[in-house]
Amino acid sequence: MDVEQKNITIGPEIFAVCPEFHLAAIACEVMNSPYNAGLWQEIDAFSAQFAATYKIEEINKRPAIHATREAYKKLGKDPNRYRPSAEALCRRILKGQSLYQINTLVDLINLVSLKTGYSIGGFDASGIVGDLRLGVGETGERFEAIGRGLLNIEGLPLYRDTVGGIGTPTSDEERTKIATDTSHLLVILNGYSGSEGLRDAVDYATDLLIRYVEAKQVKIELRNVKGVIKLPQF
Repeated sequence: MDVEQKNITIGPEIFAVCPEFHLAAIACEVMNSPYNAGLWQEIDAFSAQFAATYKIEEINKRPAIHATREAYKKLGKDPNRYRPSAEALCRRILKGQSLYQINTLVDLINLVSLKTGYSIGGFDASGIVGDLRLGVGETGERFEAIGRGLLNIEGLPLYRDTVGGIGTPTSDEERTKIATDTSHLLVILNGYSGSEGLRDAVDYATDLLIRYVEAKQVKIELRNVKGVIKLPQF
């Protein structure tokens, strides 16, 4: 099944608090699986290295995490109460807790997020309706966060399609979540810290996607544009 061309607009409310915002989008066809032993060897090895390198009070000084937290503050959201997902993953490791094992695609995205500090939106592209816009969550807007129920997204950066919200740096939405039968993937890396390091993160993610989920037809878009961005098409 082909996935229609999708565009994304970055709202001025995002550039108002983060003029250096860049995004990178990866679209590809994949073969997901419940578990991949090779990937988990990489996850465990990196987790051990990370735990030996960082202290918990240093996490929010990592550039990508720090910039995301600053965007939250400028939008009126408490980043200590609604932690960006990359920060939450890092804290989990430093508390001596293993990462959750979900499925190969989700586990892979979590590794990229842990290593780079970017909060990454991972979506089943076949569930996205129409184009996307990155704006800010509104009061009372419904958002069922994956594995955590209704989330107060007021003041959070928010990707919406024509139906509603699908992703924030804190959590993605149940409606477009990645499942074991996901075959069309859209990954968005959110560079609130700007473009530095974003290309390396994309290259790392792409390598993992090819090795562990047989990614094909990989298309990449990386830019800062105050207008409409045509996302990669399958």
